[in-house]
Amino acid sequence: MTGGNGFLGRYIVERLVARGDRVRALCRRPDADLDQLGVSVVQGDLGDRQLVARACEGVEIVHHVAGVAGIWGPWQHYYATNVLGTQHVLQGCLRHGVRRLVYTSSPSVTFDGRSQEGVDESAPYPDRWLCHYPHSKALAEQEVLQTNGRNGLLTCSLRPHLIWGPRDRHLIPRLVARARGGQLRRVGDGKNLIDMVYVENAAEAHLRAADALQAGSPVAGRAYFISQGEPVNCWDWIDQILALVGLPPLQSSISLAAAWRIGAVLETVHRIFGIRAEPRMTRFLAAQLGTSHFFDIRRAREDFGYQPQVSTAEGMRRLAADLAS
Repeated sequence: MTGGNGFLGRYIVERLVARGDRVRALCRRPDADLDQLGVSVVQGDLGDRQLVARACEGVEIVHHVAGVAGIWGPWQHYYATNVLGTQHVLQGCLRHGVRRLVYTSSPSVTFDGRSQEGVDESAPYPDRWLCHYPHSKALAEQEVLQTNGRNGLLTCSLRPHLIWGPRDRHLIPRLVARARGGQLRRVGDGKNLIDMVYVENAAEAHLRAADALQAGSPVAGRAYFISQGEPVNCWDWIDQILALVGLPPLQSSISLAAAWRIGAVLETVHRIFGIRAEPRMTRFLAAQLGTSHFFDIRRAREDFGYQPQVSTAEGMRRLAADLAS
């Protein structure tokens, strides 16, 4: 698999090892924890086509989890890893007769800045992109799904939304840091609903999808939204997370229209002056924070039996324990 030492990837690895699977992980750096789990680590980068191909040799299933996330940065940065890196994984699979590939995508591949309420996988890719991450992930996802059936390789794509839980080094720390720095405020009317998914549920979805990815299965060639199946109020949930680290609820707010305008201005300023740091607000971030986006996960339930095993309440209890430690 790729990304085995990442947040989601580590949970997938642990599940595979626990059930007795032999695991090989392509990682950019050494990882003592993976070594202790008995994982065979291939150190390298997705940009190295030959190395990626060698990592695929003798493998039955590939979980392609690695990728570049974020809302700012040059197009080439995202394209090189998310698109070209995925092409290298596909080429390695085809070259060495890998039978199954599960690709970790994102619901943002269908997001155009407007609310998405209960949409399913028939939602199209948008005509415009608010940042490079969803654009690059969409291009990669399309290549993965179009490769399904070629040389016996079966593929599918999972779109887990807002993965959170213990050991998170991105979403939760980012929210907390912004709140502590006085840089987090409510966007919109505070009523928008969002989907998210506890990390162990996202990992379980990957194993179930891979197991179901067989000849004649409806899973082959399809994309799937993955979530808790129960949308939450975005800002109530953020306040609950902040409370876990002793921070008060958010008091200040800004309209979605104002946040969008500020994001557009800051993006322009950063581009003109070549500022590499991420703007405090972008149009994509404003839209993500101020609109509803939750999804119909019936297809995942029906096609490979996905069912969130860890409730949101239990997940929050586990997150609280992790933050306290």
